Amino acid sequence: MSKVTAVLMGAGSRGRDAFGAYAKNNPHKLEIVAVAEPDPIKRNRLADELEIPEARRFEDWKDLLSVGKIADGAIIATMDDLHVEPSIEAMKLGYDILLEKPMDRTLEGSIKIALASQKYGKRVMVCHVLRYSLFFSKLRELMHSGIIGRIMGIEHKENIGYFHMAHSFVRGNWRNSKETAPIILTKSCHDMDLLYWLVGEKCTYISSFGELSHFRRENMPEGAAERCTQGCLVEKECPYSAIKIYLGDNVDWPVNVISTDLSYEGRLKALNEGPYGRCVYACDNDVVDHQVVSMTFGKDVMVNFTLSAFTREISRTIRVFGTMGEIRGHFEKNELEVTRFGKEPEVIKIEDPGIGGHNGADYHMMNAFVEMLSNEEYEGTLTSAMDSLESHLMAFAAEESRLNNKVINMEEYRKEKLYGSGR
Repeated sequence: MSKVTAVLMGAGSRGRDAFGAYAKNNPHKLEIVAVAEPDPIKRNRLADELEIPEARRFEDWKDLLSVGKIADGAIIATMDDLHVEPSIEAMKLGYDILLEKPMDRTLEGSIKIALASQKYGKRVMVCHVLRYSLFFSKLRELMHSGIIGRIMGIEHKENIGYFHMAHSFVRGNWRNSKETAPIILTKSCHDMDLLYWLVGEKCTYISSFGELSHFRRENMPEGAAERCTQGCLVEKECPYSAIKIYLGDNVDWPVNVISTDLSYEGRLKALNEGPYGRCVYACDNDVVDHQVVSMTFGKDVMVNFTLSAFTREISRTIRVFGTMGEIRGHFEKNELEVTRFGKEPEVIKIEDPGIGGHNGADYHMMNAFVEMLSNEEYEGTLTSAMDSLESHLMAFAAEESRLNNKVINMEEYRKEKLYGSGR
């Protein structure tokens, strides 16, 4: 694997903590030679860490691309509503791309990116990072080995975690589907992609139910204030208190998202003035706080997916049911339990790589990106634009089902969305 170069658009949480950190820790593999980021503090902080010269620090992604192709690849880590145009313009210049998920906040935009990848002959690697984890790779290997017989079903749960829900989907950037997208896309397109990949067949039917039940103004306790810092009488008992989440000793995620000034005074100012200090019952959020999605894959593989805000852990758990046994898995514990009917369970511990987020999956994904850029013939990319589009189709179909109380025939849905407008 030879060293490659990349330009980076977006120096926020993922831009700096995932992609920038990889380049910083692996300078023999990846050098980021230019950055575009509208926030001058974020832009210069990352650029200083990676020793990017002043002339290659841009406020706008358009300015970065205006200098032409100056690297082997482009990393796009802008906000969800700013993926389509940078992706297509970068491809026009000849860049292969690493694109943060979701591809776009709209299905139309996601399709445009996938089609542009084909039109310009450029490789787009979507950050469905869970495919690159050792845990889910091992699970997929076991599923297809026949050790538990023919796969009949999967039960998969995304435990969002109460404070993660409050941070990202009640107070934060992905709280409102009209401004961003439904939570089944912004949070769980990971899981739609994972289930499609694990089964190895496309979804045939999908239905979904979900509600925003708890984080609503009518559930605001008596004595609560509009902001946690404004003399709220129930703050000390509230698990969602912004004071508890953001003003403690931790200054890593999620605290480092609320302000670039992580001093106590800087964080307090952010809570007094910004969105993260608001009472969770007094925000402009509309995304659901719990949802179930039922799917069939192929002829007879039945899958149920649950996402819930109301969990202590931030974790993913899974059960796979086969004709000759079952597999239970806990992603954060890196543990799989394989039970063949009539035999004792076997516990498989997945070695924790100790580097990179998502249990090391970020690191393995970035290795794959470097390999892709260093080898024109490389075909090991697990998450191409066209393949990743399937999870977005599933997510939008699930939301349509939830809103309209109907079962979606995925074959018909694909035809309508992909070919209905004469594409």
